[in-house]
Amino acid sequence: MIWGMRLPVVRIGRIAGQYAKPRSSGTEKVEMDDGQGGTCIKEIPSFRGDNVNGLSPYDRTPSPQRLERAYFHSAATLCYLRSLLTSGFASLNHPRDWSLGHVRSQALRDEFERISEGLSDALDFCRTVGANEAGGGFESGGGRGVLGEVDFYTSHEGLMLEYEEAMTRILPLPPNLRAPPDGASSPTSGSARLSATGSADPNFAPYNTSAHFLWIGDRTRQLDGAHVEYFRGIRNPIGIKVGPSMQNDELVRLLDIVNPDRQDGKVTLITRYGASKIEQFLPGHISSVQASGHPVIWICDPMHGNTLTSSTGHKTRHFSTIISEITSCIQIHSSHSPPSRLGGISLEFTGELNEEGYSVTECLGGSMELKESELSLRYQTFCDPRLNFEQSLDVAFLISNHFKREHSRRGRSEKGRDVLLSELSVQKQ
Repeated sequence: MIWGMRLPVVRIGRIAGQYAKPRSSGTEKVEMDDGQGGTCIKEIPSFRGDNVNGLSPYDRTPSPQRLERAYFHSAATLCYLRSLLTSGFASLNHPRDWSLGHVRSQALRDEFERISEGLSDALDFCRTVGANEAGGGFESGGGRGVLGEVDFYTSHEGLMLEYEEAMTRILPLPPNLRAPPDGASSPTSGSARLSATGSADPNFAPYNTSAHFLWIGDRTRQLDGAHVEYFRGIRNPIGIKVGPSMQNDELVRLLDIVNPDRQDGKVTLITRYGASKIEQFLPGHISSVQASGHPVIWICDPMHGNTLTSSTGHKTRHFSTIISEITSCIQIHSSHSPPSRLGGISLEFTGELNEEGYSVTECLGGSMELKESELSLRYQTFCDPRLNFEQSLDVAFLISNHFKREHSRRGRSEKGRDVLLSELSVQKQ
């Protein structure tokens, strides 16, 4: 994607803390043992995530010890991420090693190979001119260079306020955000440390330390609610989920609350409409935000609005519908007047493999042309269906190729069809 877009990519994972689950109802009715050898329908507490209670209907009693275990697993995950990133796990040096054996369409495979070869040539050039020199080993502050290692940030929905409050600390601001020596004021939102004179120290602020980036979900964005009150007080960059139920004026009022100083980079709007609704709602949201003067980053979430139930009873998503929302979002932003820019993509995907080395089968379609009858082969999710490794690679190739074509055709007409879009956007039976 970096190669195709000619832009740096900030990698943020919903990881190391996403253990709470939003629910519309506090209880649910399920079939359980009646204690007499039969079954009966009982109303039990809803599953609210592993840091509250268990997925099993017999393990729904909330336990405070689960919060401690959530903290332990978050810390362990962060340590594991650090070890992966310093071991070259994210190295870009070997694009020719990407397996394309799952790609069924020959035209699509040819296009993937063409992109991989182009990226390999570019990386070879970088190595030839010394653009990837690491500047010493890790012991001396160096590393593997820009192609051998990456920065990775963590995120999750700030749903359980008791946990998030316990993880909030008053910390010094980064040097570029500190008040100048002459005493001029700095942004007021999130200032909360008293100086020796009793006034607020502008060089300290509350930060949530459970993640780099938190977001407000669609169920907890009430303007007078506790979640918005908490989010307006922290200095972390934050996200807001924006869907069809969000009114234009409501979105602007929410931005006024959480970012009154209109700091660049403070707020990211994560849109999640569904492929059939994005053209109805996104243009109005863009216009309202632009008219308000609020600086925001727009991210497209093409997953949550496109969930369906298959004929086999599995909760799933179709790859072509995901692609449809992504391409519509790009087009709406670029054609809007005045122009807007899509700043990112939010995907649910996993590289999880079974013991035989096969990926999960939770979303339909993609270059592997996964069918409904194959969903049950390796359906592993306890929550929402995820793209597997091969399907997520499809998305990366598609986005890279789209922007590469945009760069190539500036000032001249583009010849030929977009093979990736044509092949991947069709629902094949």
